[in-house]
Amino acid sequence: MEITETKAEGLTREFKIVVPSDDIESQVSTRLQELVHTVQLPGFRPGKVPLSLLRKRYGPSVMGEVLERTVNDSSQKAMSDRGLRPAMQPKIEITSFKDGSDLEYTMAVELMPDIGTIEFDKIKLQRMVVKADEGEVEKELERLSEGHGTTETIATKRKSKVEDVLLIDFVGKIGDEEFPGGKAESYLLELGSGSFIPGFEDQLVGTKVGDKVKVEITFPETYGASELAGKDAVFDVHVRELREPRPAAIDDELGKKVGLNGLDDLKRSIHEKHEREFRTIARSRLKRDLLDVFAETYVFEVPPAMAEHEFEQIWQHYDEHRKGEGHDHDHDHDHEEDEFAGKSDDEIKEEFRVMADRRVRLGLLLAEVGHQNNIEVSEEDLNRAMNAEAQRYPGQEQAVLEHFSKNPEALQSLRAPLYEEKVVDFILEMANITDKTVPVEELMKDPDEKKAVAKKTPAKRKKAAPKKKAAKKGE
Repeated sequence: MEITETKAEGLTREFKIVVPSDDIESQVSTRLQELVHTVQLPGFRPGKVPLSLLRKRYGPSVMGEVLERTVNDSSQKAMSDRGLRPAMQPKIEITSFKDGSDLEYTMAVELMPDIGTIEFDKIKLQRMVVKADEGEVEKELERLSEGHGTTETIATKRKSKVEDVLLIDFVGKIGDEEFPGGKAESYLLELGSGSFIPGFEDQLVGTKVGDKVKVEITFPETYGASELAGKDAVFDVHVRELREPRPAAIDDELGKKVGLNGLDDLKRSIHEKHEREFRTIARSRLKRDLLDVFAETYVFEVPPAMAEHEFEQIWQHYDEHRKGEGHDHDHDHDHEEDEFAGKSDDEIKEEFRVMADRRVRLGLLLAEVGHQNNIEVSEEDLNRAMNAEAQRYPGQEQAVLEHFSKNPEALQSLRAPLYEEKVVDFILEMANITDKTVPVEELMKDPDEKKAVAKKTPAKRKKAAPKKKAAKKGE
């Protein structure tokens, strides 16, 4: 086999590869000899089919199989002999082949950049720490109390007000005709809940027990039942009872209603839930800060095809989003919610290219850390993720699991984020992190999504340290 490097520019390599015809013929013959022992043809005993007949009948398919294997093996050898790590699948183009002649093809490949070893102990981050606030625990108890509360009939005669509950009978008509679904008896309606057609509840505020009220409304144009949409209707409403909501007592019984042993267990559960939520948010903020540090600190060439692929995905998503909202890009950029207002497509694309470069660099950095430190996603990790995803669809768990088992792309959609999170966890364990106690408001504040780092390439960065033995956890 003859391998000639025809291009070496940056991360791009191109090769011309020639595989002698004798090598190909040898592989075809070997494969046909294997078929002799397995193929059964009428008139021949097993293992006695003539090789010439096999070649005539199966030669083309065997040749296709051999060519595919030859291209795969020879292209892999060309890269492994030179210690090349491809960033993407190489592009192969067969330039010359006929039966009995040499196989010639070209291979173009983009390489992984030489990132080097990340010095974890030089990564300085600050982790936000928030303690569960007892006031928030009390507010949660009050919400639970209201959610498990009841209503009590009001003995005194008074007019109804917002948040009261009315027991009503009603009949709805359009013209003189009742319409399906417009009638009910002993219906409990909380005033101000917004559970009825707009305007219905408002007209019952100020009523008393025994009142008979005509409620006039217009169904919204977007109402679900098309035969009612946009039409005027009148409801004859009879107010039978006036009730007040009564929250449940905040005691041991409330704890038992939610499946716990009592009030102390309920408070502890709420406290722990809040702290879990705070830790999850703090970890998300810490990861964002880590990625910002990486983006600002490490510079290396990004494989052009990877950057272009990422850019195309970002642009396609943006373009579909604005078209889906009916935006005319040339005339509708003054919308206050459009962060690209007043910018041309070329200007937006330039920003997206910077964004794509950042995403690819960060992906390569995380992949290199994982590669150097033998981080992998285990089957146990995948199974746990699949089960968690299946639990999001009660009653369809088995169908979700089958979907993942039959669709490698769907499984990859779980594997990729799992791998990223494992690598990030590894880095955070090795990094220099200090804790800072902050109020919950600071933790919950939205980080600025328009940081300069996402809009322009930093002016100064340093390159990663020269490659050395991969740092191991605990060193």
